[in-house]
Amino acid sequence: MKKALFLLVATAISCNSSQKTVKESTPETSEIASEITYAETITESELKDHLYIYASDEFEGRETGQPGQKKAIAYLKAEYEKLGIPAAKEDGNYFQEVPLEVSKLPIGKLSINGTDFPIGEHVLTFSSADTSVDEIVYIGYGIEDNDYSSYNNIDVTNKIVLLKSGEPIKADGTYVISGTTEKSIWSNMSESLTKRIEIAVDKGAKGVLYYDDANYSRFRRRFEYMKQNNSGRMEVVDKNAPEFYNLFIDQTLAVNILPTIESDNDSKVLNKELKLNFESANDKVSSENVVAMIKGSEKPNEYLVISSHLDHIGITGDGEINNGADDDGSGSVALLEIAEAFKKAADAGNGPKRSIVFLHVTGEEKGLLGSQYYTDVDPIVPLENTVANLNIDMIGRIDPKREGDRNYIYLIGSDKLSIELHNLSEEVNKKYMNIELDYTYNDENDPNRFYYRSDHYNFAKNNIPIIFYFNGTHDDYHKPSDTPDKINYDLLENRSRLIFYTAWEIANRDQKLKVD
Repeated sequence: MKKALFLLVATAISCNSSQKTVKESTPETSEIASEITYAETITESELKDHLYIYASDEFEGRETGQPGQKKAIAYLKAEYEKLGIPAAKEDGNYFQEVPLEVSKLPIGKLSINGTDFPIGEHVLTFSSADTSVDEIVYIGYGIEDNDYSSYNNIDVTNKIVLLKSGEPIKADGTYVISGTTEKSIWSNMSESLTKRIEIAVDKGAKGVLYYDDANYSRFRRRFEYMKQNNSGRMEVVDKNAPEFYNLFIDQTLAVNILPTIESDNDSKVLNKELKLNFESANDKVSSENVVAMIKGSEKPNEYLVISSHLDHIGITGDGEINNGADDDGSGSVALLEIAEAFKKAADAGNGPKRSIVFLHVTGEEKGLLGSQYYTDVDPIVPLENTVANLNIDMIGRIDPKREGDRNYIYLIGSDKLSIELHNLSEEVNKKYMNIELDYTYNDENDPNRFYYRSDHYNFAKNNIPIIFYFNGTHDDYHKPSDTPDKINYDLLENRSRLIFYTAWEIANRDQKLKVD
């Protein structure tokens, strides 16, 4: 998981708990006997064998672009070859090259009508920018949603636009977008910032000055951390993407540009001379996703993607290896076992009806980069034909809040885009496993923001229904102590089987899932 996720290792009975998980129910009907047979090939012992290798010191913490990550992708490829599951790419290559670069923190300044604002105080950016314009287009909230658009009657082609956070409110206190006293997603910074920028790009703008007084300090803390640690920002390289400048500004600079910005929501052209002069050095990074696929027997052009992230955070400054057994070694080995179960079913002439893509992504810990590249730049299978994404990120441990109540898994996002998927998930669990499905972190107001912090999000933002499976954080999260001996292998087995059964139902049902 971004900020910690790799697991799987220990013994058949986890050494950090002697309590055994409640085993799943096993209905005796012939209707479901076959899938139970395949699910039972997912075992503690095999998960443990995989994880003790995958989360070993030999893999050096699997940091994106580093030798340990190359060992990880070689291991995954070899396992799919052993299973006889082919690569998803037509050329037979299991590796999807993901071009990345590390942008060093820029130096430079922004100038408005000859007044300089050096980077780091009133203006922040995390990449280079070099341009000069004689006008800025103010577009209020920068929203386009059904009957409301900040872009009506104004052209932003090749312009730098100024926009602010929030959303319009009527005189009676109701919100224009929702029509009620409830805020819409446009008041959620985590989700709306990306949407605002995407709209500006689609409208032809060449840059954004984003004013968000409530969150500017958050962006600045990130900037200062990178500055103090002399670190850079790793990003996906998309050679076909237009050059675009993204800057964050504080109240002082926003008011300098438009004194009435707090109360003025009307779009307009501002006659301001703006100069951006930010320089940054970039280092290229080579990395890869690993992608295998079982073709569907009846609906091969409809796809279910099951994902986990193959990377972790590497080696500490003093030489300790972050093995990432739970984060996300657990998800990586679970995905291998789920793939094996589906292959056994396929070999027996038992589906799956839809194609299943087994996607191990790189760069999750650097900002969901491998999944971003897959969805935004080079989807191996069409996104419009992708029926769902089941994402596995940390499923081998117990949240300290759940000690003594261990037969659970956190589910995030199952009801965000498809109630049908949510209901299917609940029914499958009741039918086969009876694990407690805990929705604590599915709350829109969850301060941890887990919905935005793992690879499912890049599918969700493309309107693809998702479920994120997660055991919660623990004291070993993103530490060298996240090791295979601390994994609860009985839980890992049961949770992996739950995901298999859910995938089985999605892949084999008559109608594909409805998107709300």
